[in-house]
This record gives sequence, structure tokens and C-alpha cells, in this order.
Amino acid sequence: MAVNDTQIQDIVRKVLAQLQTEPQISGKPLMGVFEDMNDAIRASKKAQKEIRALSMDSRERIISNIRKKTIEHAETMARMGVEETQMGNVGDKILKHKLVAEKTPGTEDIVTTAWSGDRGLTLIEMGPFGVIGAITPSTNPSETVICNSIGMIAGGNSVVFSPHPGAAKVSNFAVDLVNRASVEAGGPNNLAVSVVKPTMETSNIMIKHKDIPLIVATGGPGVVTTVLSSGKRGIGAGAGNPPVLVDETADIKKAAQDIINGCTFDNNLPCIAEKEIVAVEKIVDELTYYLIENGGFVISREDQNRLIATVFKDGKLNRNCVGRDARTLLSMIGIDAPANTRCIIFEGEKENPLIAEELMMPILGIVRAKDIDDAIEKAVWLEHGNRHSAHMHSKNVDNLTKFGQAIDTAIFVKNAPSYAALGFGGEGFCTFTIASRTGEGLTSARTFTKQRRCVMSDSFCIR
Repeated sequence: MAVNDTQIQDIVRKVLAQLQTEPQISGKPLMGVFEDMNDAIRASKKAQKEIRALSMDSRERIISNIRKKTIEHAETMARMGVEETQMGNVGDKILKHKLVAEKTPGTEDIVTTAWSGDRGLTLIEMGPFGVIGAITPSTNPSETVICNSIGMIAGGNSVVFSPHPGAAKVSNFAVDLVNRASVEAGGPNNLAVSVVKPTMETSNIMIKHKDIPLIVATGGPGVVTTVLSSGKRGIGAGAGNPPVLVDETADIKKAAQDIINGCTFDNNLPCIAEKEIVAVEKIVDELTYYLIENGGFVISREDQNRLIATVFKDGKLNRNCVGRDARTLLSMIGIDAPANTRCIIFEGEKENPLIAEELMMPILGIVRAKDIDDAIEKAVWLEHGNRHSAHMHSKNVDNLTKFGQAIDTAIFVKNAPSYAALGFGGEGFCTFTIASRTGEGLTSARTFTKQRRCVMSDSFCIR
């Protein structure tokens, strides 16, 4: 019998109600979810010894089952995430879970380098760090848990998660999924662990714990700074404010469609999404026309001021606005927008807070530039040196090259929506931990390993 949307919502509400009282789903305790962080770390350390002893084939069987279960439960996690965080939309979150399941690298990313010659054989092997601590965000909560788990397990690690408190329920659902997949495939329990109620205190215990040599932080600049100040090896996936530059050689109609699609994907929650437009002035009017054709809604200067007052509270982003759709945001300032509205657009100076600040909302300010050089200068300023992501629409290879060199970001998407960077409509693997600040870029299984050189002198060369 088919299950309708109302029944699915009822099921999700029951799951969330259970999680609010104790760590269990459908009457079963959540696997890998502990009351105490120290207990979680002890269990993770034991599991890591077991996963390290398993063959690569065994690890891959575990990962294959994680992929399978992620696809099976993609809709459940999407609905849980939206209901718990009040951010994003179910349809796009389903796509993100499927993308993570299908395109996150597994054990194929763990490779050996060898040199063989007259003086023997030397190998470079990629070995585990051990127990990795991972801080995950509320914007892509379960997606990041699944993505990190696949890569870290492939490298022979276990992982202790400290989820964002505002997304603990769906994050812990994903932790449970990872462990059930492992046990079903003959692997250990507690490969991924977490706590029922994550707090600053539980995060600090994790960060400072002697048995955790590597911390991976996916989140805002504050949490990344904390991790990088811990005295341990840290991988920091922090803030971005990705500009999209459009020059006069671009296919303007396609550029507008791509920009709206990228900006509105999951209500602009992905850190790589287009956050503002810098356009050469001779094509601004044409670009605006096509942005409107694709669901852009133009607001006046007065509306901008009301939006600024709504989006920012006491100098900080209003969390109630983050990840909301354009019509909801407009309703907050008294505008009843048409049903086809997808994105709020306006023209302004680069210093406008709706342009200069990373909002994670489908709001696109358009900054005019005199020429390509002026456009590049403005776009580089708007990216604020985060070295995270940038995008450009152009058919001029020289302009593309010039901007790419100037912006120097971990991701540079050309003539496509921003999500092409994650393998969605573009080539390459998927990740939701983009370590621009510490230089690893798009992380994968090999990121979570350390190199070991094994040398056998004057032997094993049989040429």
C-alpha cells in the first residue's frame, strides 16, 4: 500500500518525538549514540582497532552497505533534517543524500606508490590516523555524517561526531545508519559515534581528548578557529561567500538559469552556492531580465532595508531566516510574492550587507562592474579571502584564466551551476567537507590518512 506525504510526516514526527526523550528509533537503541562523550570515544577507539585489522575488501563491503542504506533512507533523513532545523527543502536534500551515497570516494581512493630499482623496493602506504573527531553543521547534517564516515572508514579510521545541537536528531539517525550498515556487512559497531545531546562541553572533551589525533571541522569560522587553535592536526572547512562573475561574452540566458538553479538549491544552504553576482555593466539589464524569467523577484531599495532589518538581528544573522525559501523571506517583510518566485534579486553596491555577508538564503545582489578587471577586483573583495568557492560565466578563456588566478579558491566552476563542483551535473567526486582554510580542498578518503614510507634496501628488485 502506498504511503502518502501526510503519513510520512506522521512517521517522522514520531521518530523525532522518540529522539527527544531517549536515543532510540522504532523502539531500538541508536547504535553508536552515547550519553557520555568519554564513553563514546572509548567505544570508537575499540572499533578503530577492529576496522584497521579488516581487509580493504571488508571495508568496501561496509561502505557499499552504507551507500545502500543512505539511498533507502534518503527521504526520511531529508524530512527529518527540514523538520528539525527548519532549513532547506526536502526534494533537494533527497538529491544531496543520493549524491553522497553514489559519489563519495571509498577504498578506491586509498592507493600505494612504489619505487623499485637497484637499491631495492620503497613503498608509500596510506594509513589511518586512528580515531578522528568530526564537528558537523546544521546546514548539511546527515549528509556530512555519511560523507565523512565513508571517507574515514575507507582509510581505516573510526570517527567521533560532535553534531550541531540544532541538528542532533537527524545527525544521530545517520550515525545509527552507519553502524547498522557496518554490523550487517560483518564489521564492528561504533565505527561512527556521537552523543545524545551535543554541547560546547562535549565538543571540548572531544577536541582535547588524548586518543583523538585529528579534528575535522565543517562549519562556521568560529568552530574552525577553535579547532585550529587546539594544538592538534586540524582540517578546517569554513566560511565562504562565493561570487559568480558574468562577463559580456557569456551565454546570458544560460548563465541566468544556472545561477538561479545553483543559488536556490536547498535554499542556498550549500557553502559553495552562488551568494552574489558581479556582472559587467553592459549585460546587467539582459541578465536581470533572464533572472526574472527563471524566478527572480526584484525588490526596491526600501524593501532591501526592511530585508536587512529582518535578516540581521543584533549584528548577527537571524537564524530564523537561514535556509528559508524566497517567498517565506519576502513574506517576513510583508510581500506576497508570486508562486513561481525562487530567488530575491536587486542591484546594489558591494558593501551592501545583503551582498557582502554570507547569508545562506536565496538572495542575490547584483554588483555592476565597468569591465572585466573591475569585475574581478570586486569579486575578489567579496570572497573575503576565504579561498572557498567562486563561479564564472564566460566564453573568453583569457578572462576565465585571469579570474581563476586572482580568486585562488578551492573550487572554481565555469559555465555551470555551483553544484557541478560536487559532481552533480559535473565530473568528479562529492564531498560536504571543503577544507579551503587549511588547504586540503575537497576532502576524500585519502585526506583522512597519513603517509608511511616502507623501505626494503637491496632486495625485491627482480628486473
